[in-house]
Amino acid sequence: MIKAIAIDDEPLALKVIEHFCRQSATVELEKTFTNTAEALKYLNKFPVDLLFLDIQMPGKNGLDFYRQLDNDIMVIFTTAYSEYAVEGFNVNAVDYLLKPFSFERFMTATEKATKEQKARQNTTEHNHLLIRADYKLHRIEFSDILLVEGLDDYIRIHLKGKTPITTRLSMKSILEKLPDSEFLRVHRSYIVPLRKIKTIYNKTIQIDDFVIPIGDTYKDEINKRI
Repeated sequence: MIKAIAIDDEPLALKVIEHFCRQSATVELEKTFTNTAEALKYLNKFPVDLLFLDIQMPGKNGLDFYRQLDNDIMVIFTTAYSEYAVEGFNVNAVDYLLKPFSFERFMTATEKATKEQKARQNTTEHNHLLIRADYKLHRIEFSDILLVEGLDDYIRIHLKGKTPITTRLSMKSILEKLPDSEFLRVHRSYIVPLRKIKTIYNKTIQIDDFVIPIGDTYKDEINKRI
């Protein structure tokens, strides 16, 4: 079962999601919220797999709220405003439901979430990542990764002989997806695969054609591992 919460300032909209979730065999709606502050308190104590999240709300809107979360919880945006659709997918939403939506459309969205959850679970058993970017789910082999570069709220995964992939994810979240025995954070903005390191010289690491700095905070751990 996918554990979910719903956030919407309209109680009637929350009732619709509750009703649809009760008819679903795959989504367990644990709680509903009419404001993001209460939802954030809950998430800090009780992590979930999926958010049903309204975009246009008083105070912090749904997009800004989702961007502040330091994890990769799946999100299905729910809103009456179609102009937010592109922005929703720019933050790697699983889907975007335009109110009022039918039960069939709701099920299509939750089926996408189920597929993504299964893909994420399978990733832990294989030698690859599944990353959502550019409106697609990308399979990335660990052996193809040259380095991971942090760019504020985004990361860029540099790949051997392939186009880099940029996605909205924190460095902490991507590090948790990578095998600890193979990857090491060497700077606040860089994660590297240990087997790809060519040289370490004068507080820098060379991997392929990249020369990246070593952060002072990470020097001791690098010395232990290499």
